Amino acid sequence: MKAFSRHTDYRTEAPPLLRDFLVYHETIQGHSRQTVDEYFLDLRNFFRYLKQEKNLVPRDVPLDHISIDDVDLSLVRSVTLTDIYSYMNHLSRDRGLNAASRARKVATIRSFYKYLTNKAKLLDQNPVQDLDSPRLKKSLPKYLNLDESVELLESVEGKNASRDYCILTLFLNCGLRISELVGLNVTDVRGDHLRVLGKGNKERVLFLNPACQKALQDWMTDRNTLTLVDQNALFVTLQNRRRISKAAVHKLVKKHLAAAGLDSTQYSSHKLRHTAATLMLQNGVDVRTLQEVLGHDHLNTTQIYTHVDSDDLRAAARANPLAQVKRRGRPPKGAGSTKEHTETDEKDVD
Repeated sequence: MKAFSRHTDYRTEAPPLLRDFLVYHETIQGHSRQTVDEYFLDLRNFFRYLKQEKNLVPRDVPLDHISIDDVDLSLVRSVTLTDIYSYMNHLSRDRGLNAASRARKVATIRSFYKYLTNKAKLLDQNPVQDLDSPRLKKSLPKYLNLDESVELLESVEGKNASRDYCILTLFLNCGLRISELVGLNVTDVRGDHLRVLGKGNKERVLFLNPACQKALQDWMTDRNTLTLVDQNALFVTLQNRRRISKAAVHKLVKKHLAAAGLDSTQYSSHKLRHTAATLMLQNGVDVRTLQEVLGHDHLNTTQIYTHVDSDDLRAAARANPLAQVKRRGRPPKGAGSTKEHTETDEKDVD
């Protein structure tokens, strides 16, 4: 049996039924190649498990060595909700995947069957229409407060200072994803705005505030003194003069967090995106505008940033116009008691 590596090419490794689905997502839906590759890996793993459970391969063949070349409509049509829940149990107990990872795999399977039913018209009924997704714990995103953000920026020094400062400034002011930042080209900086290519190759324009413009100007001054291998990339490494990698950005963010005295195990480049979103909301940006800035398809994704901390809750309590109204003291017992007062006492039994 042929073994598959993590590095895949679905165009040659996927059976026709899966390949058509993946091509649809890449060409029609506009999903990135990385996203489509993840879909393939999810489906490949699912059908490997299915073939093993249905005794379509010898039991002694390791799961990672099972070929899915022969997956056809007959096998796909035979899948039941029980099969998928069994697979979810396998992922949880045998593979140790958390709820978020399992939920993503459920989403892939659901999308595949929706395509076969509604687009390809190969199935009359969708057997996974009622498929439940693992329940996810709702947790508030971690973020830096304003003072911590300033401390992070002020900690930047060294030979890569202008580049690193610019990267951190864009993260904290524009709320970029790391994939969006490393993909920036020099031509994407257009005066006071920035062209960003987000998920699904969706383009959006972000306006640059004075801090971002100054940081970009300082970095471009230093960048223009370098002999670069990649002339297009906005951010490059000084070591090989090529486009900076995600790993390099993660490393420099951790480095400067530590230098600022912040816990680098609790924060990351994505947490800086959370920080930008939170600071904008706290300073009057409405959630729909923030949705456009962050490049979210759905408003409910943006609404995770509408969290409030205890200081906000205290301020809200103090702002209530009844905050200073206190109960009048009752007269001493036996002193000036009236019938009206007695009746009130009798009613006050709840």
